[in-house]
Amino acid sequence: MTTRAGTVTVTWPQANARRLARQSLTEDTGRSPGTASTSPARPSSPAEAVAAMLGAHAQVLSAAELSVCLRTAGSTRADVRTALWTDRTLVKTFGPRGTVHLLPAGDLPLWTGALSAVPTGTSPFPKDARMTPDQVEAVVAAVSDALTGAELTIDELSEEVVARTGPWAGDLVMPGFQDMWPRWRQVLHLAGHRGALCYAPNRGRRATYTNPGHVPLPGPEALAMLVRRYLYAYGPATPAHFARWLAAPRGWAGELFGTLAGDGAIEEVAFEDSGTAWVAAGDTDFPAAPARGVRLLPYFDAFTIASFPRERLFPGAAYERALAGGQAGNFPVLLVDGTVAGVWHQRRSGKRIAVTVEPLSVLGAAHLRALEEQVERVGAVLEGRPELTVGKVTVGPHA
Repeated sequence: MTTRAGTVTVTWPQANARRLARQSLTEDTGRSPGTASTSPARPSSPAEAVAAMLGAHAQVLSAAELSVCLRTAGSTRADVRTALWTDRTLVKTFGPRGTVHLLPAGDLPLWTGALSAVPTGTSPFPKDARMTPDQVEAVVAAVSDALTGAELTIDELSEEVVARTGPWAGDLVMPGFQDMWPRWRQVLHLAGHRGALCYAPNRGRRATYTNPGHVPLPGPEALAMLVRRYLYAYGPATPAHFARWLAAPRGWAGELFGTLAGDGAIEEVAFEDSGTAWVAAGDTDFPAAPARGVRLLPYFDAFTIASFPRERLFPGAAYERALAGGQAGNFPVLLVDGTVAGVWHQRRSGKRIAVTVEPLSVLGAAHLRALEEQVERVGAVLEGRPELTVGKVTVGPHA
């Protein structure tokens, strides 16, 4: 790391290595003297891992379980489920980008305070399907009231919302999965952002919802905390990076960063390929050595979604093979020395888990050994017996 005219200059390898370390995705994630700020200790619980990730995308819950456990020593998917449904240290709800996430229960006031303060923008729905601001507030209040002390399926919740607001809320104007949904469903994720709703345990195969009972933090306070946490985990970053991660307006994000810079909460650095970028105030230590090691990351892993610029994380052929039109998360990825170097997939049959890895270049012996270790870890997390195939060559069954 060098300095230029008093401004810290950060290279891509430095930024990437620190992000990986803070995600517990490096070979050495333990604390050592003088490196606590760049290499925090490996999380000891699913909630700690999810806090460090800034949420685990959970539209596919099995992928979220794998994301969490690959960062937590010795844990399995059962530990994540216990944290979610028994200990309640995790909450399944609507997080960044309005998508389903696992979030730490202790951080829910922060998340709801911040997400409810993000501008929503123009409604994407046809004019005759939209809701007025008063109708939105009425629905959120109805959802909160109906779910307090209750666990309801979506159909049961719909009946309660319509009963508390009026027939207009039940008008079937929302296209959804070859069906039409009631009008009020367009603000389901907003109710989650407001802290009125989260997931409860399934009733058979049907999802249920409840009121988590957390009071959101004031918006400005929560947003300031969220920006600092994002920059700690994924900085240096620009307001545009933050806006894309959060699905927020870029102009609004720029103003937010300007306010925080004026308050001394964040500071400017020069970041390779991105020009001016930001880190949390005082957080300017970066590792000297680039990232090393092999990792398998599942669908929509937080690291691949939140790390920018994407063309550096997905170099060359990886940008075409592992992204869908520039959208990260649609493919499970192979990381080699900190960058995407292939894709992988799994197929389960009973306890047997067939793991197929498609590297974009030939892996050397050391990387193959590390890959086998990763596959063993995936098998342990998923409580199965993995078998690794690289390309067309079966590397071996693992008992």
